[in-house]
Amino acid sequence: MEKREDLRSILPYLPVVMRSSTLFWPSHVVEALKELARGPLHSHVDSGHILFTAIEDIRNSLSLSSNSLAPSTSLGYSLFFDELMTREESRKWFEEVVPALGSLLLRLPSLLEAHYENADKVLNVGAMIGTGLRMLDSQEAGIVFLSRELIAALLGCSLFCLFPDHDRYMKQLQIINFDQLFASLYEDYSQKQESKIRCIIHYFQRISSDMPKGVVSFERKVLPFEGDADLISYPNSNFWSTSAIPLCKFEVHTSGHIEDQSGEAVEVDFANKYLGGGALGRGCVQEEIRFMVSPELIAGMLFLTAMEENEAIDIVGVERFSSYTGYASSFRFSGDYVDERDVDNLGRRKTRIVAIDALCSPGMRQYREKFVLREINKAFCGFLYQFKYQKYQKILQENGWSSEQFDASTLTHMETSEEEISNHEFEKFQNNYQRMEQGNNIGVATGNWGCGAFGGDPELKAIIQWLAASQALRPFIAYYTFGLEALQNLDEVASWILSQRWTVGDLWNMLIEYSTKRSKGETTVGFLRWLLPSLYGHGARSFDGDGCLVT
Repeated sequence: MEKREDLRSILPYLPVVMRSSTLFWPSHVVEALKELARGPLHSHVDSGHILFTAIEDIRNSLSLSSNSLAPSTSLGYSLFFDELMTREESRKWFEEVVPALGSLLLRLPSLLEAHYENADKVLNVGAMIGTGLRMLDSQEAGIVFLSRELIAALLGCSLFCLFPDHDRYMKQLQIINFDQLFASLYEDYSQKQESKIRCIIHYFQRISSDMPKGVVSFERKVLPFEGDADLISYPNSNFWSTSAIPLCKFEVHTSGHIEDQSGEAVEVDFANKYLGGGALGRGCVQEEIRFMVSPELIAGMLFLTAMEENEAIDIVGVERFSSYTGYASSFRFSGDYVDERDVDNLGRRKTRIVAIDALCSPGMRQYREKFVLREINKAFCGFLYQFKYQKYQKILQENGWSSEQFDASTLTHMETSEEEISNHEFEKFQNNYQRMEQGNNIGVATGNWGCGAFGGDPELKAIIQWLAASQALRPFIAYYTFGLEALQNLDEVASWILSQRWTVGDLWNMLIEYSTKRSKGETTVGFLRWLLPSLYGHGARSFDGDGCLVT
């Protein structure tokens, strides 16, 4: 155990300790957790105030400073569990849920040891692909598989504020303890903050009575830099302008939520570069709401550092536990949610979420080609099976196999010739990755990414995501406009574009022409009106036989 590089990388950020290849809790922590597990008649933990006192005792046994917690944390725990919960809710919480969490945390060391014992067997390819819990740093493409029981135990540690946080900021990691979540409730009470906590508490209520089975995968995807390390140069503008890939189907939904889509589409998380954004603070927009109704997402915040411009994060297998209404300040927890998604061959629920962070407050710079390229490459990284490509390429290089199929023109196809590669180990690797990435009919469900609080142009972002999804060979993009007025003609414009049989390159070149004019102040209208003014009561534009705009 102690020789495992993956464990060594994450151990300083876990609350357990290791000695002689064994993970364990300090003895005082074991006794405290046993008391909690025996219930309030033995532990006397029957209120939020006493619960936090017990948490502080455990933290002291782990040598965690109380100064590292938000100042109003204890008051937040007292407010929620002693005043906002009904008497019956409080009774069930302290008599049933807290003891179950005590028992679960007692098992954390053994759950971690079992995890590492099986980490090299998840994909049945030995040590070729590591899936163990580890720090996934920037520019480190890789994947981590966690059992849902282990995730529950890790989130229990978050509730009890047991994670060390001495250098998480320096490591570009999100906060992972729940202290700010509760402190914010007391410092600036709002119904949306109470509802966020109710989602989390509902998750613990559910898993304490019926521990979920299966696994969740967390993957850092990277489009490797070439040349200047400060800019994304692969793919470059020429890659997009010359692409002959046809545009995929474009579905427009004026109502509904991305997470409500009934298919197996990849669901876009309008992410902060720090995964989760303000989920464990006061944030309550698209990303934060998704993390509240599907709390297993929070586990990724433990080990996934901030995303760079050429990175995305892919999470497969989480369950949705809560229903909700509203958005931002109107967000409200509205009860239980029964997630009926099927499970794939690896034991993951067929919920696929990709986190991509857009430019924040881009203003007029979003129309410059450099930044349009940044956004499309970010979306492309998220929508592409990039981890599979990089690992295939690495194995080909290490074993001297043919790599002709990995040139730029075939980046997205990822087809391997059996005649060229016959090695048994590679075939086994390939078969297991086909299991993991099964379903070429999986589209993209998205919406106004990078708009709203981030200030992006929704028309520009809609086209960028369509281009990225098409280039990534996704069969369709389901776009949720959330009733945004600027996109009221999006369906008609997309239908017209498809009728012209444009390629990715054709639409990219049109977008760049528009963006150039917009950045120079030569037009002030949105892309949809600029491209098809006839829909807005103006004369139609003319295009030649190659689909090029006639000026």
